[in-house]
Amino acid sequence: MAGSETPGKGGPIPARKLVMGRIGAAHGVRGEVRIQSFTEDPMALLAYKSFETARPGVSLVLLGLKTVGKGLVGRFQSISDRNAAERLNGLELLVDRSRLPEAEDEDEFYLADLVGLSARLSDGRNLGMVTAVHNHGAGDIIEVGDARSGDNFLYPFTRAVVPEVHIAEGYLVIEPPIETEADPDEANEDGYIADGSDGGTAD
Repeated sequence: MAGSETPGKGGPIPARKLVMGRIGAAHGVRGEVRIQSFTEDPMALLAYKSFETARPGVSLVLLGLKTVGKGLVGRFQSISDRNAAERLNGLELLVDRSRLPEAEDEDEFYLADLVGLSARLSDGRNLGMVTAVHNHGAGDIIEVGDARSGDNFLYPFTRAVVPEVHIAEGYLVIEPPIETEADPDEANEDGYIADGSDGGTAD
C-alpha cells in the first residue's frame, strides 16, 4: 500500500500519520524543491495537495509537481525563494490515515494500521503494543512498548520476524531473531534491541 512511516526531521511522526514523501534539496532560486515520493504513482502526491509535517506549526500545500531528470521537483504555497526552500530540506510529507482509502484485500494494510496492535509471541505470550513504525533507510522497523517495564523494543518488519498480522483481530505475531529470542518476562536481560541502544537490526 502507499505510504510509510519513518522518523521525520523536526520531530517524531505522530501515530496514524503516513509519510507520503520527503522533501530534498532546493532546486533553483524560485522556491522549488526536490521531492522523493513514496506513493505507488509518484505524481499521486498532487491528489493529496495539503500535508502536515513533524515540525510543529508547519503544514504545506503542494501547488505543482514535475519530473526533472529521474526525480521530482515540487513547488509549495508561500515558498518563493531558495532560502525558504532550503529550510524545508528533510521534512516529510504526512497525511492522516483517514484520508487514504481502505485496503481492498484483507491481507493488505497500511503501516499506520500496525500502531496500536498487540504484539505476541507464537505461543500467545504478550510482548506489548506496537507504538510506532520506523524506517531509517534499511527497511521498516516496528517499535513495541512493554507496559510492564516501560521499555521499547525494535524488530525488523519482515515476514520472518513478523509472520502474522491480524488487523481486524488487533494483534500481530513476532518471532524474535535467534540472537534476541528469550523469555519476555526477562526482557531487560535478553538480547532484544532496546530503543536508544547501540544495537542494530537485520532481516
